[in-house]
Amino acid sequence: MLFVLFIVWVAAELFVIVRVAEAIGVLLTIVLLIAAWPFGAWAMRSEGRVVWRQFNAALAEGRPPGREVAEGALVALGGVLLMVPGFISDVLGLLLLFPPTRMLVRTGLVRRIHHRLAAQASKFASGAGPGSRPAAGSRAGWGPSAGSRAGSGPSAGSRAGSGPARSPGPSPADVEGTATEVDPPQLRP
Repeated sequence: MLFVLFIVWVAAELFVIVRVAEAIGVLLTIVLLIAAWPFGAWAMRSEGRVVWRQFNAALAEGRPPGREVAEGALVALGGVLLMVPGFISDVLGLLLLFPPTRMLVRTGLVRRIHHRLAAQASKFASGAGPGSRPAAGSRAGWGPSAGSRAGSGPSAGSRAGSGPARSPGPSPADVEGTATEVDPPQLRP
């Protein structure tokens, strides 16, 4: 799939380069393609400094620098796109380097990532996550089984072959309904 996308991208870039060369001339087209590389390096460096200052300010304020990290990644991607020969990549790179359009892209990406994470979390919570199998008698594999006391973890019979029977009382690490107990490995002398 990525290979096909790469081929389509290269074909589109070549098509646009040929059209621009027909419109403004071959020499000017080559000059524009070559000039985009140093401009991309300069723009990435100057916008990168701004993002770096914002990153340090976020750390100094004691807040997570998630937005600044996303901004830095988009600035780096924009600079790289400007350095890649082609007019389509130059336009996309410029869009990522200008703060207003970069903010729109970042907002869209963050929204998309949140939706994907929420979907994965709901699959995992419902027991449909990768490799998950609900324990017998429990709600989708989470919390205590129906036959055990709250806070005591799964009953000894709720998972076949899970090891020796546990004591009926809560373990020191058990918080009511939030954890599934795991048998600790046997300690050897």
